[in-house]
Amino acid sequence: MSSEERPHKLIANKGLELLTFGTPNGHKVSIFLEELKEAYGKPDYVFQSINIGQNIQKEPWFTEKGPNGRIPVLIDHDRDGLGIMEGGAILSYLARNFDLEKKFTFTEDPELSQVEQWVTWLQSGLAPMQGQANHFYRLAKERIPYPTQRYVGETERLYGVLDIHLRERTYLVGEKYTIADVANFSWVNVAYFAGVNLENFPNLHKWWERINARSAVQRGTAIPSESKFINQVYKKRLTDEDGFKEKENELKALADKAKEQYDYKFAAP
Repeated sequence: MSSEERPHKLIANKGLELLTFGTPNGHKVSIFLEELKEAYGKPDYVFQSINIGQNIQKEPWFTEKGPNGRIPVLIDHDRDGLGIMEGGAILSYLARNFDLEKKFTFTEDPELSQVEQWVTWLQSGLAPMQGQANHFYRLAKERIPYPTQRYVGETERLYGVLDIHLRERTYLVGEKYTIADVANFSWVNVAYFAGVNLENFPNLHKWWERINARSAVQRGTAIPSESKFINQVYKKRLTDEDGFKEKENELKALADKAKEQYDYKFAAP
């Protein structure tokens, strides 16, 4: 459940409360919460939609729990209102405290460290690079060729790393769907928004299809509301939304021109 008014305070006094928005960082947590509920029947949680375009995440009531002023933030009201920021840290917290049978992680090395490795890789590599690709490819008011090809290209390189790793694997670690897959999926699920053609990475594309088909993933990516930017919705907009395909073709042409200008050549790793 969520509050329909503009958030201005916490709305729960027990259980978990998620402050989130429809971004990859937000989705990684809502997906995992839905996976836990499907697997165990709990935890119950409430969420509030924090519209980052309105700077709600900068207000004192929010930064008291999330000092960095970014979503997502998870509050555990049953532990003295403990607030946890950073998606990777929230995934670890939830896995430690609610995945009691370790259905989504491991208890021992090497697999445990490999899960941590791929979550950290996402947080320090793919997420920031793709975030910059989003900005310069799609959102910047000035179309600047160098950072466009730099960040789109680096995102493609990192997709290549995942594609190579998944060549003979079903999931990222130990042939088991884990929080490493959840974390990375949340960003791969908005590939086209960042100017990356997921179909150029066949192993990664199959992995994305496999995870996207999960019912908990479908529910998680609809929190706090339906997203217009996730891959399956993006592809539908190309055919259903007047003018959208033409605008996307214009963006792609600008990115291709930037790559040509700086002699971009794809390589991974």
